[in-house]
Amino acid sequence: MSPLAVIVTIVAYFAVLFLVSYIAGHKADNAGFFVGNRKSKWYVVAFAMIGSSISGVTFVSVPGMVAASGFGYLQMVLGFVVGQFLIAFVLIPLFYKMNLVSIYEYLENRFGASSYKTGAWFFFISKMLGAAVRLFLVCLTLQLLVFEPLHLPFILNVVITVALVWLYTFQGGVKSLIWTDSLKTFCLIASVILCIVFIASALHLDFGQMVSTISGSKFSKMFFFDDPNGKQYFFKQFLAGIFTMIATTGLDQDMMQRNLSCKNFRDSQKNMITSGILQFFVISLFLMLGVLLYTYAAREGISVTKSDELFPTIAVGGYFPAIVGVLFIVGLIAAAYSAAGSALTALTTSFTVDILGIKDKAEKEAVSLRKKVHIGMAVGMGLVIFIFNLVNNTSVIDAVYVLASYTYGPILGLFAFGILVKKPVRDKYVPIAAIVAPILCFILQQNSERWFGGYKFSYELLILNAFFTFIGLCLLMKKNKASIVR
Repeated sequence: MSPLAVIVTIVAYFAVLFLVSYIAGHKADNAGFFVGNRKSKWYVVAFAMIGSSISGVTFVSVPGMVAASGFGYLQMVLGFVVGQFLIAFVLIPLFYKMNLVSIYEYLENRFGASSYKTGAWFFFISKMLGAAVRLFLVCLTLQLLVFEPLHLPFILNVVITVALVWLYTFQGGVKSLIWTDSLKTFCLIASVILCIVFIASALHLDFGQMVSTISGSKFSKMFFFDDPNGKQYFFKQFLAGIFTMIATTGLDQDMMQRNLSCKNFRDSQKNMITSGILQFFVISLFLMLGVLLYTYAAREGISVTKSDELFPTIAVGGYFPAIVGVLFIVGLIAAAYSAAGSALTALTTSFTVDILGIKDKAEKEAVSLRKKVHIGMAVGMGLVIFIFNLVNNTSVIDAVYVLASYTYGPILGLFAFGILVKKPVRDKYVPIAAIVAPILCFILQQNSERWFGGYKFSYELLILNAFFTFIGLCLLMKKNKASIVR
């Protein structure tokens, strides 16, 4: 695709996106920005959650990962579904009962101010780094397709990209995001399905032959029970999926903001269960697309050095009609900006409510402060992206993803202790327990193969991280105090 074609595609997409954002959020107050005035329809939120849970990294990476892990990712996705049921019937009723704007307010009610700030800061660091990395990878794609051919600097790429995210979220927040995410989910699913159709057609496969090709491929293996030490082992992936979903959705302000926008907890439960089941099928589509992409690449003699390059290389490399490249760009932008937009809104909410303490301020002052914070979060995200580009080291990106996953462990441990153990703790020492837990996990991960007979930690490290935090809180329990029920 030419740079002009990419620009026209992006401009057309954002024109529709801004229109939807304006219609949905132009009259939003603080309650509309933070929780959508609790008037969102559950089925709209469920559909929107699909787009919000799939980033640009997922859009590019999942099709390419089948070469290394087959359909093994679905083991974890099955865990996601179970995790969403637990969120629906444990966390959502609790959050609605307490009428929370930020879910980390629960930690203040249960433990105290130090625990509250600890949860908020862990979320802030994790979300800022994770969102910036995801948007950085999209900026790299746009740099290759648009900015480099036009001899434009990367910093301009970053400024334009972040400004677009800020523009369509600054007015309506969650109230806008629900509807813009619905648009992005539609574009995302349509892009994947139509890409599958075009590639299957190029391979001269009808529907039955396509199913046979995918099911008969060496890449289609889904369950791995043979090696308990391996990262693909079923129970490691499945259990990690359950707790990862609880931590990164149920205890994530970004994701729960949408769920808290439903009018009551029963509608929010319907949304959570429905979106979990739909997510399983959508990710299955990405994996099926990956099998077809590798089949096509083998037939045409196409080779790539990295699996992440497979989808973009074939989609925009002139192997198919221009519409396939357009679909790829629309799907990538839809996925990437969905994640970045929701992250920016959640960061604004958490920083304003949790860290600056907006609850006692007048509406006019609160709105002014929220808008300033929103700008600050956008600038911060842009700076992090620019720093990633200066470092230009893939291992740093991997390290940031590991750090982002580590930060959810203490949050999971805090909430688990708060719900399961009705005892007060020495609140001022909670930050120490939350910091020590990831350090212990890092030590174990670095030495696990030597200490545990070749055992390699995978995503189940999150569970261990939460467990260490839980144990730390047990050591901080106040003795001879009456139980607390919140």
